Amino acid sequence: MPPTPHPGTPATLTTPVTATGLALAALVLALGTGAGAAVADDADPGPSLPPGSVTSQAPPEVDSASPGLRLEDGATLAPAKVLDIKSVVEDLGGEERREDTNVDVKFALQAEVLFAKDSARLNPRAQSRITAIADEIKAQGSTVVRVFGFTDDLGTYEHGKELSRKRAEAVHKVLAPGLGPEVTFQVRGYSEDYPIAENSSEEGRRKNRRVEITFPRGEEGQESPGSGSGEDSGDGDANEAAGSATSP
Repeated sequence: MPPTPHPGTPATLTTPVTATGLALAALVLALGTGAGAAVADDADPGPSLPPGSVTSQAPPEVDSASPGLRLEDGATLAPAKVLDIKSVVEDLGGEERREDTNVDVKFALQAEVLFAKDSARLNPRAQSRITAIADEIKAQGSTVVRVFGFTDDLGTYEHGKELSRKRAEAVHKVLAPGLGPEVTFQVRGYSEDYPIAENSSEEGRRKNRRVEITFPRGEEGQESPGSGSGEDSGDGDANEAAGSATSP
């Protein structure tokens, strides 16, 4: 005979806990935990890139009705995309970095390799490094070359803007004579924008103080979106992204 509830106490319904009930609870908990992890991954932003430096190929067209594709009933194809293959080579001191993708080549030279502190005057050893890059541009047959200057986040925004532009122009002046009039240059200063490392340490700031030289590979050098004849220098507002504070 079940116990009689004490007057004034709410009645409690007791349900036996079965093994099936425990298993279902564990399954629901596991599914909930997995969904939370996926949301956290999606919220992670990717690295920023300077305008005009992303040159990925267009994704291929895929016929979802093709008889050669075998999908389960109700399944659909994910959007097609091209995965660029990137090769990165950096010297032991990190002074020079080369990135090769399917469509372009990028050289990043640390500012300390080219300039004195807070200066846009090239040092004597800079000439040979820049000349070697010019030889690579000629070997690829590229006719569009981007020369972008960057700094760290020390100093004022406007000072970094001016310094990064002048450094890019100094590198351009060495590149241009050996490449001929058929090559179009885009010369810009971005200051502290588009960092490639954290500015919280001197090692990271050193990597961010750089000049990047980017050009298409092989036949891709014959055309470039938005390119024109002549030189696109960083002297005008339309040709220069707002730079910012920095140190050399």
